[in-house]
Amino acid sequence: CRTAVSCTRGRCQSLDLGRHTRNCFLTGSPDSCRNFISKRQRYLLNVSDTEVHKNAHHSSGQFCFQPSQLLGEKTASVQISFAGQLSHRFPAWNTQIIRSFRTSPSFQAAPVPLFWIIVKPAQKLFAIILGRSIRNWWKALPPNKREVFKESARKNKWKILLGVSILGVLFVMFYFTHLEETPITGRARLLVFGKEHFRELSQMEYDMWMEEFKNKMLPETDARYQVVERVVGHLSESNKDIPQVSALQWVIHVVDEPGVNAFVLPNGQVFVFTGLLNAVSDIHQLSFILGHEIAHAVLEHAAEKASLVHFLDFLSLIFLTMIWAVCPRDSLAVVGQWIQSKLQEFMFDRPYSRTLEAEADKVGLQFAAKACVDVRASSVFWQQMELAETIQGQPKLPEWLSTHPSHENRAEHLDRLIPEALKIRESCNCPSLSGPDPRLIFRLNMQHLLESSKDQETPNSTKHDLSKPKLDFPHS
Repeated sequence: CRTAVSCTRGRCQSLDLGRHTRNCFLTGSPDSCRNFISKRQRYLLNVSDTEVHKNAHHSSGQFCFQPSQLLGEKTASVQISFAGQLSHRFPAWNTQIIRSFRTSPSFQAAPVPLFWIIVKPAQKLFAIILGRSIRNWWKALPPNKREVFKESARKNKWKILLGVSILGVLFVMFYFTHLEETPITGRARLLVFGKEHFRELSQMEYDMWMEEFKNKMLPETDARYQVVERVVGHLSESNKDIPQVSALQWVIHVVDEPGVNAFVLPNGQVFVFTGLLNAVSDIHQLSFILGHEIAHAVLEHAAEKASLVHFLDFLSLIFLTMIWAVCPRDSLAVVGQWIQSKLQEFMFDRPYSRTLEAEADKVGLQFAAKACVDVRASSVFWQQMELAETIQGQPKLPEWLSTHPSHENRAEHLDRLIPEALKIRESCNCPSLSGPDPRLIFRLNMQHLLESSKDQETPNSTKHDLSKPKLDFPHS
């Protein structure tokens, strides 16, 4: 039986998902993919009228929220029967847009303060002019005066060293006097900008997004909007014991865009693209993704990242001045400046961004666990992303080139966190998880795809080593 059943007011509807899944993934047919995505979206957004009873209680000093079903008064029915073949559980993937997938916007969730937006280019320009002036001044000196300066530097080397040390101590003092604890996790982090001021500035980016998507916003009466609204409302209600969650007013915006994307601004404005609704396979995955984005806002990652970038940029001005002063020609100085910027990016900026993403995954998983979500579905989402990119034949870039962890490493990281999240879920007296583990279902689906791809190999093919299984996905 390759049908998924959803019931609304006692009437059952069946969706033949297995055939479309097979056509989409094994033949790479765009028409099959579009038809399957359309049916899966209607299935995801099929809203039942089942009454839900919400019981809030405290357990082990932790606020928990227990629903009899997941999403409030009207719950999106996404439970799929395990009877029969498993291939129908495979999620709908629009492989045309996987490459652009992000669970955060392509830039920081809010702009840095306006003053530094204006001053930052001027700082670099000043460093370049200063360094170049020092070089030209040194070149214009007669040889005898150069020797005098060198001799003077040798005589006063300890004074120079002392001055450099004092400058270094000042930077260290500035760093440690601006350390704060991250909410929930307690991690020490640098925070230069005021959090409240930073949230006010996020209104600028909100206005920008609203202007860009003003003709693509779904109305509140749209079923997709209502699903997102109930998921976010349920997550915030379940975690309202956390001051940073209850302090924000979460406002929903669903954008009719094919990109697989979602992000939350520091002031609580939630943006979800319809492409993400097409990509997730069930409500549990959607809840985890939105929990991840809420965690970014709650942990104030935007202000933290802007603070680090500002601090590193200020330090880099010293090296930038030295590069333009020491390099004999402008062309070499430009190359040196580029190398310095890339070293900063790949040694500090990108690794730090990956650290923030991993932290948001951890806290977002805890948010989902307290909301009685099936947290096991979280790692499956990233495994699906990995598979979708394999189907497309996209090259795998090293993780150090990205601002986000690789899909494979994210899935492994979540698998390590799931046991703890299940304990949190149990401490909240959530209903026991019924049905098989979604991770097992995904592995069985993978095995099914592997066997199907073997069946499609031509009998006359002798170029491949038949002793080694090969997973040859068609390209879309």
